[in-house]
Amino acid sequence: MIVAAWIAFCATRSLARGLLLTLEQLHLLRFWERATAAGTMGNSCVCREDSDVEDGSAHRGQLRRVDHTAAEPPETRSSRPRDPVRPPRRGRGPHEPRRKKQNVDGLVLDTLAVIRTLVDNDQEPPYSMITLHEMAETDDGWLEVVQSLIRVIPLDDPLGPAVITLLLDECPLPTKDALQKLSDMLSLSAVVARQDAVIPAKHRNTTAVLGCLAEKLAGPASIGLLSPGTLEYLLESLSSEAHPTVMLFALIALEKFSQTSENKLTVSHSCISDRLAVLESWASHSQYLKRQVGFCSQWSLDNLFLKEGRQFTYEKVNLSNINAMLNSNDVSEYLKISPSGLEARCDASSFESVRCTFCVDSGVWYYEVTVITSGVMQIGWATRDSKFLNHEGYGIGDDEFSCVYVIEGKPHSHPCWKEGDAIGFLLDLSKKQMIFYLNGHQLPPEKQVFSSTTSGFFAAASFMSYQQCEFNFGATPFRHPPPVKFSTFNDFASLAPDEKIILPRHRRLALLKQVSIRDNCCTLCCDQMADTELRPCGHGGMCMQCALQLETCPLCRQDIQSRIRLISHVS
Repeated sequence: MIVAAWIAFCATRSLARGLLLTLEQLHLLRFWERATAAGTMGNSCVCREDSDVEDGSAHRGQLRRVDHTAAEPPETRSSRPRDPVRPPRRGRGPHEPRRKKQNVDGLVLDTLAVIRTLVDNDQEPPYSMITLHEMAETDDGWLEVVQSLIRVIPLDDPLGPAVITLLLDECPLPTKDALQKLSDMLSLSAVVARQDAVIPAKHRNTTAVLGCLAEKLAGPASIGLLSPGTLEYLLESLSSEAHPTVMLFALIALEKFSQTSENKLTVSHSCISDRLAVLESWASHSQYLKRQVGFCSQWSLDNLFLKEGRQFTYEKVNLSNINAMLNSNDVSEYLKISPSGLEARCDASSFESVRCTFCVDSGVWYYEVTVITSGVMQIGWATRDSKFLNHEGYGIGDDEFSCVYVIEGKPHSHPCWKEGDAIGFLLDLSKKQMIFYLNGHQLPPEKQVFSSTTSGFFAAASFMSYQQCEFNFGATPFRHPPPVKFSTFNDFASLAPDEKIILPRHRRLALLKQVSIRDNCCTLCCDQMADTELRPCGHGGMCMQCALQLETCPLCRQDIQSRIRLISHVS
């Protein structure tokens, strides 16, 4: 009887442990799908195997990296870090201790390496990411992970800050005690910022961590993290003696802290607007890192830290020759768009997308993009049927109705883009092909997307965290025009003067408060009459135009089988 009871107890404990582990791995799998979906462009190039395209549909499955290293000497390949995509850890044994601190740095670097590998969305999370997530479940483990992120992420890796954001965004929220211990360990102050100015990587990573935590936390936790010492540290990091990348992420951290109203008041009283007014002049700097600082400084002065007597940028920018621009009316609040409507940046943890105001159905069209940051961006063409899921990491090129700077099913050897590169996008609807250019060098044509759609194309892009680029729709001469006859959006599009204005957030909100909404208007667009009912669930409150864009009911999440227009509402 005792033996039987012991066996039953052990079996029950093993089953419970297995269930908990399965739930943890499902959670990590969802995160890895988002990270890999967002990580399929930028510093690497993707090819899809021909066998993966069936019945004219381009699936995201079975992505592989193009091997550019076949000709490398053996000593170069042997010096690379080990393959981080090892079989994921299935949990610790009953007597196995947690991993030691000296292994954390290697796991962080492995995760940094695996982000830029191109994998199937259904692949399990890498070993390194699972292990770091396991460590972060305790206060001490979370602190180890954070300290390692600050210590080992290199300054010259364009995906370093994005990896910090990805890891911390999915780790459990830190406890109040863990945040206090972190503040004590860092012991930030203006003196610390000046003393270690020769170690910009440490400060860049510290400010990136603070910004990520500020974005995750809210209320008292965020207010407590922005201690007087931390505020002094971030403000000192904006001084002219600081490295530009430290200045950039210190400013982003202050932006994210200011999402809490009390913090915004505290930061505004620190005279930050005077510092930003100086940095704003870098918005058109020839050095692209300083240009990012100038862009964010200008955006903050327009939207967050208002300076008395300063004219808003949208009030003085000349838009007389701009007829096509980025559509600021169908993007989320997390994407920053310049007052000119031609430059965009994402500093959020989500994967933000934007498209042009002009749509084309026939002819040959061309536009260019200047790369400001060399990280993960998916830039190309989208259609009316393209769907973007910013918090799941799906954007342009992630469905069969859009295509990005990527070669489908063909090996290639073109280099990765870098800051200052010009990417050209040619759409030939008569020949049903897209051609991409890197600094004027043509890549093989792409035709697969035309098996799913043949009209309604927009210029579009999706951005991973801390990425930025500038669009040219033809208002200025192209750097590398293609050797074929083409049209530009700017020559054929038109925008009313009020449609060109990109208002600061506070002014846009003030206008929205003045808008009166009819009682029977659509709850989604707030424009058309709510005259449609979804079947079989029976929910309504929307117009037919909005209902046609839905696949599931927004109220009950049930699949939509049909949409019925209610005649009584129409009459």
